[in-house]
Amino acid sequence: MTTVVRPALSLILLMTLITGAVYPLVVTGIAQVAFPEQANGSLVRDEQGQVRGSRLIAQPFQGDAWFQSRPSAADYATVASGASNLAPSNPALATRVNEAAAGLYLEQQGPVPLALLTTSGSGLDPHLPPAAVAYQLPRVAAARQIPLEALQGLVEQSTLRPLVGPPVVNVLALNASLERVAPLAK
Repeated sequence: MTTVVRPALSLILLMTLITGAVYPLVVTGIAQVAFPEQANGSLVRDEQGQVRGSRLIAQPFQGDAWFQSRPSAADYATVASGASNLAPSNPALATRVNEAAAGLYLEQQGPVPLALLTTSGSGLDPHLPPAAVAYQLPRVAAARQIPLEALQGLVEQSTLRPLVGPPVVNVLALNASLERVAPLAK
């Protein structure tokens, strides 16, 4: 019996040590050396060094003076990230989208971009298409009392053009740039 149990227990302990301790430590060490910013969460800090968020995770912004992110089915919580799983035929989805559209609709700008009404697959996508950001320009410019052209330039500077896929704007990075250029009166 010990000829079978002893090697089995030894193998379990060895594999636990390798896969549970050695491998994670090696991968973490390599990540810290090769990609320290990404390995530490791609954090966005203000001028005082305070963490304001992560470039990888959307967060809510309150008020007209800020560009709004996509809605989140998980209320921007990383623990419960995920889509709402509501089918297009589900009346609850239609109600939520119609209510959101009514709250964002501006007569002179036409229909609200779909990216401002629907959640991403994870519920945490920090990016918006430029058209969804452009739809918010008049509201933010009026709330910040800055020229629309200055705000358009800021959005253009914040637009990312990946090698593959359409251009996108990181809302947290855009709002951080906006606060540096035109801070809100305290």
